[in-house]
Amino acid sequence: MKLPVYQIDAFTDKIFFGNPACVVPLEAWLPDEVLLKIARENAVAETAFFIITNNGLNLRWFTPEYEMDLCGHATLAAAHAISTLVGYNKEEIIFHTQSGELKVKVENGIYSLNFPSRDPASAEIPSLLKKSLNLQPTEVLKARDFVLVYPSEEDIKKIQINRFFFDQLNLGTGGVIFTAKGSDCDFVSRFFTPGASVFEDPVTGSAHCSLIPYWAKKWGKNTLRAKQISPRGGELFCKNKGARVQISGKARTYSEGSFYLD
Repeated sequence: MKLPVYQIDAFTDKIFFGNPACVVPLEAWLPDEVLLKIARENAVAETAFFIITNNGLNLRWFTPEYEMDLCGHATLAAAHAISTLVGYNKEEIIFHTQSGELKVKVENGIYSLNFPSRDPASAEIPSLLKKSLNLQPTEVLKARDFVLVYPSEEDIKKIQINRFFFDQLNLGTGGVIFTAKGSDCDFVSRFFTPGASVFEDPVTGSAHCSLIPYWAKKWGKNTLRAKQISPRGGELFCKNKGARVQISGKARTYSEGSFYLD
């Protein structure tokens, strides 16, 4: 069996920046263990698999370790591949996923994701997480992910993590977000996943489901510009819409190819 695969850099307009994701179109679902093996072979943070149906598209996301319940950058990558490479030319792409119906509007090369809001609540920092950090946060919150707030962007850049303690955290499909006010944007962040083969995620769309409602309250406005300041870096244009958030960004195709299954 020969299958197509596309690698897309999401939340950027430059090759080698943003967050790389692989996108694989399917005609029918393969066994979950095969999807996981494909994701491992691709060796990027996420691989998106989709099937086109009469009612939209069915979408799933796999890391090299497990299936995710929600992924922003791979959804954007899938929308980019579908609209520019597969020829599914619609101004709004509707995905059916584990997190419900997700809509992506396509306009002038910008992809706007309509995702569920995950407003984080105050929480206690786990002892293993506290031990793993070189700098301690001023505020700790949690939704799916832990959200650790710091005084400045420079603090976020200086974060160092002791993986001996950090990788012992059991957060399921969640991770840890580090965030602060930005020097030239509304807020910045970094994102790390305990035990993951891709330890620091370059640009994490789903993390902004929690970051957007948090920073909307802090700034007193619903339209925000964000940067994820990983080594690759990425830019996100955000809107707080109550029960939903809008996460927008650009994408670039890095490669097109195919692979074979027995």
